[in-house]
Amino acid sequence: MRYVPQILVREIVFESTRSRGPGGQHVNRASTAMVLRWNVFSTNSFLNKEKEILLKKLSSKITGSGEVVIRSEEFRSQSANRKRCLEKFETLLQSVLYRPKKKKKTKPTQSSVESRHSEKRRRALTKKLREKVYID
Repeated sequence: MRYVPQILVREIVFESTRSRGPGGQHVNRASTAMVLRWNVFSTNSFLNKEKEILLKKLSSKITGSGEVVIRSEEFRSQSANRKRCLEKFETLLQSVLYRPKKKKKTKPTQSSVESRHSEKRRRALTKKLREKVYID
């Protein structure tokens, strides 16, 4: 996991459960589905400000006890499902804690301003030449 701190990995709890859906005897006997649980309230991996952001943006994904629950049952092995849970968790945290870079205000270069003005003058002159000529 690139983004998630190593401390956070110690706070994550995994459960293995039976997968749902078709699959015959293997699905009925093997507990290959993995459930990742992480408590937002008891974590020490983030600052209070970051916790507030997490609670605000993950409010729909947090249970009443303050846990984020992620389930994976895509693969036939526990280890692959566990890895997939961690990937989902990492992308979730990255999307929530992502801060876009602030844009620097820039000024146009002197040459670009001059070329814009000269083009403006040329266009004005062209239009001036289109006027009707009145002879007195």
